[in-house]
Amino acid sequence: MVTEPIRVALADDHAVVRTGYRRLLELETGIEVVAEFGDTDVAYGWLTQHEAEVLILDLSMPGRGGLETLQRLGSRLPGLRVLVFSMHDSPALVAQALKAGARGYLTKSSPPEALVDAVQLVLRGERPLSDDVREALAHIGGQRDEVPHLGLSSREFDVFRLLAQGQQVEEIAGRLFLSIKTVANYQTILRKKMGLGNALEMHRYARQHGLL
Repeated sequence: MVTEPIRVALADDHAVVRTGYRRLLELETGIEVVAEFGDTDVAYGWLTQHEAEVLILDLSMPGRGGLETLQRLGSRLPGLRVLVFSMHDSPALVAQALKAGARGYLTKSSPPEALVDAVQLVLRGERPLSDDVREALAHIGGQRDEVPHLGLSSREFDVFRLLAQGQQVEEIAGRLFLSIKTVANYQTILRKKMGLGNALEMHRYARQHGLL
């Protein structure tokens, strides 16, 4: 009996990187790369109209961003397995991605064969994590009460990182497809939750905790 190949989509904003992923994955019998994207909004639009079983997603991309895309896909396509493949190993970012619906998380320092293995593992319902990601999660432990960003929702975390990068409320509203009033409300909530009075304090906090 012939087994259908695993249908994989790639989302990364670097075309050269996507080409490398595609070649690596298609060397493996039983994997077919059916689409690739450089923008999360384009990826979301295609995936809601076409069939794929696994999405390999970089978190730092144009469009609404990786965390927002994870949540939107989880609500619309609960059967899609999303595997994050990112350069970021920040404990907070890893935790947020898994909370938002990622089925696995590998960093780009992982050996090439780890990506192929991870595609097969997420399809079987397992949760592959690279060694550095496991270490990052281990550091979280009982820090949730001591480190305020670990208690943020995915949306709050997205807004916080953009504020910490120095973006204005109006810019963030346009980027996340929110109203200016909504983003301003998030800004007020974040300042209270985190005890940070202004954008400079947010920036210093984000740098200290590796969130940028």
